[in-house]
Amino acid sequence: MKPLCTLAAALVIVTPVEARLTVSEKRMVQVVDAEQARSLALLERLVNQNSGTMNVDGVAKVGAMMSAELEPLGFKVVWKPLPQTKRAGHLIATHEGRRGGKRLLLIGHLDTVFEPNSPFQRYARSGDKATGPGVGDDKGGMVVMVAALRAMRAAGSLNGANMEIHLTGDEESTGRPIEVAREDLIAAGKRADAALDFEGLSQEDGRDMGSIARRSSNSWSLRTTAKSGHSSGIFGNAVGDGAAFELARILAAFRTELPEENLTFNVGIAATGATAELSTDAAGVSAIGKTNIIPAAGIARGDFRTLSEEQTLRVQAKMRAIVAKHLPGASATITFDEGYPPMAPTEGNRALLRRLNEVNADMGLPAMGELHPSKRGAGDIAFVAKDVDGLVGLGPAGDGSHAPGETVDLPSIQRQAKRAAILMSRLASELRR
Repeated sequence: MKPLCTLAAALVIVTPVEARLTVSEKRMVQVVDAEQARSLALLERLVNQNSGTMNVDGVAKVGAMMSAELEPLGFKVVWKPLPQTKRAGHLIATHEGRRGGKRLLLIGHLDTVFEPNSPFQRYARSGDKATGPGVGDDKGGMVVMVAALRAMRAAGSLNGANMEIHLTGDEESTGRPIEVAREDLIAAGKRADAALDFEGLSQEDGRDMGSIARRSSNSWSLRTTAKSGHSSGIFGNAVGDGAAFELARILAAFRTELPEENLTFNVGIAATGATAELSTDAAGVSAIGKTNIIPAAGIARGDFRTLSEEQTLRVQAKMRAIVAKHLPGASATITFDEGYPPMAPTEGNRALLRRLNEVNADMGLPAMGELHPSKRGAGDIAFVAKDVDGLVGLGPAGDGSHAPGETVDLPSIQRQAKRAAILMSRLASELRR
């Protein structure tokens, strides 16, 4: 007969990791698995409805499809049209749970980068992969959200949960003025105790990664002017260096003087000539000139991305200082347009990742390391990052976002929905501080 200690050790070895989950949490796991076919059918319907950002009617239709999923779960759903921003609007859903419980903010988006004129329009499945416009970004994320909420309802943990869902209709091309386009989301962030972003899961070397930061997305516009004249007089006292060399000086100085950790900057378009004009949509530029005419005008536009507001302000100051050092006979001005603010990595965000890794441990999944911020683009959660701790990347894994052939890993929908359901249930069960 084996000693009792040996038997105890053997029992520990054969006990499944899932035993660390509560009865309610095991139920959530079962429901997500049982409803995977339902989840994939929803994904196909969402993907096959075009919702390019500028397709106002299509975005609203996807909003109606999501409303039909959320209302039966006990959410009060409101469609907030925003014609003043020249975008469709947002879907906002609230679920009132027990008094004094933590409030969770769930974030996703209805729109995609694929407008109706894109040739990439339909969902297609091949084994464990599926392709389609927005299949991962962010229709797959919305499917994960729904699957997790349905599992919570089946297990009884949704009943007491205080939640607010914001599905924006213009994440891929934010409406203006931005303070109107994100007013409701920002207000929701001030009410929340934790924000969970259901955009795609990041992976490194096949391993799921946790994301607690997103860099900003800011644009800049540079204009140079100078005296014009015959090219034979360039660099002379009467004319100076011209608008082209002034533009080149500034861009070259950006390249050599700006680089620092977590900063990237890019020149998207540039032109100089006797005249240089920006198109009405700011996406193109036209210039007219001759080889023997000193250019009088120059234009360049680009972006820069930072990890904190402090870094944003510091980089802007450095760019202004560079622009101010004019060449003879030339002048220049630079303006900035903030699109998405940064979501800096904070200890509060890291605490949420630790909570997610507790879920991973209890599910028998590997711990998720911290993704470097440079590997994550800008996103809506950044608008609430000043007010609430957040976690990014609760959507599915995939490849090729924003390009024809965008792909999602279908089993990751189950894995992410289980994680989200358990994490949200645990957070929602706690009292507010």
